[in-house]
Amino acid sequence: MEFDSDIPNIPDYRLSEKQFLLANASDNTTRGEIFNDLIESIKAENLAPYYKYLSEEYSDFPYEESVYQTMAKVNEKEIEEMKAKVKEAEGEEETELDPVVTNIKLAEYYTKIVDKKNATEVYKKALELGQSTGSKIDILLTLTRLEFFFSNYSEASKYLEQAKTLSDKGGDWERRNRFKTYNGIYLMATRNFSEASKLLIDSLATFTSNELCSYEQIAQYSIITGVLSLDRVDLKQKIIDSPEILSIYSSAKNLEPLINLTNCLYTCQYNYLLNYLLETNDTLLITNKYLNQHSNYFMREMRCKAYNQLLESYKSLSLKSMAKSFNVSVEFLDNDLCKFIPNKKLNCTIDKVNGIIETNRPDNKNSQYHLLIKQGDNLLTKLQKYAAAVKLSGAERVN
Repeated sequence: MEFDSDIPNIPDYRLSEKQFLLANASDNTTRGEIFNDLIESIKAENLAPYYKYLSEEYSDFPYEESVYQTMAKVNEKEIEEMKAKVKEAEGEEETELDPVVTNIKLAEYYTKIVDKKNATEVYKKALELGQSTGSKIDILLTLTRLEFFFSNYSEASKYLEQAKTLSDKGGDWERRNRFKTYNGIYLMATRNFSEASKLLIDSLATFTSNELCSYEQIAQYSIITGVLSLDRVDLKQKIIDSPEILSIYSSAKNLEPLINLTNCLYTCQYNYLLNYLLETNDTLLITNKYLNQHSNYFMREMRCKAYNQLLESYKSLSLKSMAKSFNVSVEFLDNDLCKFIPNKKLNCTIDKVNGIIETNRPDNKNSQYHLLIKQGDNLLTKLQKYAAAVKLSGAERVN
């Protein structure tokens, strides 16, 4: 599913995704195939700086100086022409060329060829020139994409903060939605799945950020963050019954393990859940540049969530019965539960002598009672302040 957008697809995020695959490719054949794919794309667009960068990052990269020089000459010619226009636009003599536009065009070219250093410098210069709020947001989001390309999330967060400030002041509807997508991916990449899910799920209906990722990827990120952080009611409403996600079922075959995992959790089909969890990990998490570092966390938290969901229905349950529900051995389940019980992620204890799991859920009625008392006190305080203010205003009228 593609959406029309005026935002140029720079830098090409697909290159970064291909490069990331090298992290898990140990055999020479696979690495060679990835390198060949990258070089083919690099040559097609004359991305000399990126070609040089890869040769410095990977000792086995098949670098050829003649190939680099050929592409570099094309880059230099384009850059010289653009710099001449910038100089003319910034000169004292009158010209139809605009300093902002010419600088942005130069920065965009640097971004296209993945020359991060020069692109960043020229974009920052363009930000200092007088221009619209919308144009500044576009620049900041492009700088964010550059940092995403190199997985530099600390720098990306700085640009996102600036973009948020501008967006709150006067960003238009489309830019606000684009910012929502960017921020959602940033939060996901930095393991704030709960907040990320809110933004990414909202982005599904308004997605236009093809320059950052595909619609199928946004759907994947929405499901992954949602299945981990949403309760059963919201999971059903926002993920399982989502019109946007339902619309890509037939075309997004690679999302099947994740969709099956989500449905198994909701329908309590625990006997299939761990298999789909493993498949999701192998096909969608480990191979994804944003999610790879969180794959173990996701696997662990999903198991914990499923265990909690099952145990909520029982005061006590035999280890054997629960192991059968998840289609695992008693030994595996015993060891796995012991990872979550000490830190209170599971409110239960294990009686190993009798092979029983006993739940010790918090007393919800007691906590609800204390919450009611607290809220009542707050309400009384507000009413007392209001009564005092009314008496004071009445006395002023009498005087």
